[in-house]
Amino acid sequence: MEWTTIESDPGVFTELIQEMGVKGVQVQELWELNETALKAMAPVYGLIFLFKYRSGEAPSASVETDSTGDVFFASQVITNACATQAILSVLMNCPAQVELGQELRNMKEFTQDFDPDLKGLTISNSEKIRAAHNSFARPEPIMEDQRAGTGDEDLFHFIAYMPVNGQLYELDGLKKGPISHGACTAGDWMAKACPVIQARIERYASSELRFNLMAIVKNRREVLEERGAALEL
Repeated sequence: MEWTTIESDPGVFTELIQEMGVKGVQVQELWELNETALKAMAPVYGLIFLFKYRSGEAPSASVETDSTGDVFFASQVITNACATQAILSVLMNCPAQVELGQELRNMKEFTQDFDPDLKGLTISNSEKIRAAHNSFARPEPIMEDQRAGTGDEDLFHFIAYMPVNGQLYELDGLKKGPISHGACTAGDWMAKACPVIQARIERYASSELRFNLMAIVKNRREVLEERGAALEL
């Protein structure tokens, strides 16, 4: 069964995450790229960036090809799955307090020693993940995702940015491994991610204006409830 294209929408992505069994997480769209806007959404687990795909584009930093590392990285082995794959890249590398649910928790444990291609195949063979993805199918040409473009067609692709074990990583399933953008901390990773993403936007600025940036964050209701409880103490 094929994977369909889905709409780039924070509400859709939030429901998709819930359908996969993850709790306490939602997706919010960013209208400006700066640290202040990101910190207003804290805690932020990772960023999802949509851009026009260019076949053969070189990585912007060093690629780590050690598949036994601490970063969960899966190759994208099927078309139309890049949105879900980018979301999974963040979820599978989230801190332990994020409740992944049985499906993702079992998959993470099962694929622990797999190389990126086998991890990607495991994702593609998950009936639950594929069914969740396909339940949000939309006939949106802008969301068409392929490993390589032909002719003059517009192809768009999702990737993720997040901190893992003191490093800022770019997680792109079409690359050979996670891309390290240098050391970071829980407090400064967003400040370091902004110029990396901005540089990517500027590379395309002369010919492309269609970009989308979203943040995977802690459920806002839970955040507000925790803040309210703290004020009552």
